[in-house]
Amino acid sequence: MPTYDLLLRNGTVWTPGGPVEAPVGVRDGRIAAIGETGDAGETIDCAGLTILPGVIDSQVHFREPGLEAKEDLESGSRAAVLGGVTAVFEMPNTRPNTDSADAIADKLARAKDRMWCDHAFYVGATSANADRLAELERLPGTAGVKIFMGASTGDLLVSEDGELARVLASGRRRVAVHAEDEPRMQARLAERVAGDPASHPVWRDDESAILATRRILKLAREARRPVHVLHITTPAELELLGRNKDIATCELTPQHLTLAGEDAYPRLGSFAQMNPPIRSAAHREGLWHWLGQGVPDVLGSDHAPHTRAEKAKAYPDSPSGMPGVQTLLPLMLDHVAAGRLTLQRLIELTSAGPQRVFGLTGKGRIAVGYDADFTIVDLKARWTIEESWLASRCGWSPFTGMAITGKPVGTIIRGRRVMWEGGLADAAHGRPIRFDSADWG
Repeated sequence: MPTYDLLLRNGTVWTPGGPVEAPVGVRDGRIAAIGETGDAGETIDCAGLTILPGVIDSQVHFREPGLEAKEDLESGSRAAVLGGVTAVFEMPNTRPNTDSADAIADKLARAKDRMWCDHAFYVGATSANADRLAELERLPGTAGVKIFMGASTGDLLVSEDGELARVLASGRRRVAVHAEDEPRMQARLAERVAGDPASHPVWRDDESAILATRRILKLAREARRPVHVLHITTPAELELLGRNKDIATCELTPQHLTLAGEDAYPRLGSFAQMNPPIRSAAHREGLWHWLGQGVPDVLGSDHAPHTRAEKAKAYPDSPSGMPGVQTLLPLMLDHVAAGRLTLQRLIELTSAGPQRVFGLTGKGRIAVGYDADFTIVDLKARWTIEESWLASRCGWSPFTGMAITGKPVGTIIRGRRVMWEGGLADAAHGRPIRFDSADWG
């Protein structure tokens, strides 16, 4: 009889072929068998629960170094595993920016034995490092290159076509892009109304998004470089991206699929402010339409925390961004319960999709030989998001008080039970993610 380190029993397991009622055996941090029982050092009874491939959030801002009053690698990753997330890609707009080999090494050192989930770090593109990006993107623990075409939190910005072309010419891996057109937004600064965050999507309008997306697609095609367009907010962009899938993938966020400006700005004020903005209910329904058409490839939370005091400033002095890594899965499970998407499609967007788009090694599916990363959920649990549940250092969420159907029960990473029923393991053991196209060291 085989012996395992961990055996998950009695759950519904979502394999690449669909759901099966079968035990899953884990040995040495990897999936050893599906559908075979045996002795195990630890057995978890998953009766009534659903075992998903580990959820991967490919866009988070954990603010370390330099902005730890908002968040740090420990608190952000703790929020991640409490929300069922097993791995994250962390963004480079820190202080200092993550734009060099030394900065990547510093983040990896900071993460060691402090981050609860597995992790990789983006290197931020600048005019100064553009010609070195081919080397930087291959560093161990690096998720790739991130471009900010429009200014957001921090000072990373590459807005001119010539500089963008230099960035795209250096390297081969897929480049993540914040696509808002900086010249148009600069020209429209007068559209901001003091004290009225509802003017945020008027200033950063549809055209600022679609114009930047058109530009990056043209430049990507000229450079023959794949791009990944982040946090899409307009149906027009998704229609365009649907015609360019050979060169571009794209992301949606739970916020843009859940909130609508007509309600969010009166109710939340500047706490609903993010870049690109929360737009109208019609925009939201358009995103759902194109999600049904299969165009979006992944879901990312764009977890971007700020303190309450910062967010409470009068617009436009209030910063853009909201926390989201802990609520990504609960929000989407609630949409599954409401019939807006299938569980299979959610898995594609949160595990298989990130693996396919970014080339993660050994992650993204429940299959023999893959890392034993599992997100275990109760699809029928009804609960309310309460402030006391939130682990982010910022301490707030735009979704506090929201009634949810579907709850993360357990987070298992490389065969280690990191979270179970809201309780955490004794210590953090997150490790750097490996990528098929990068050097492993």
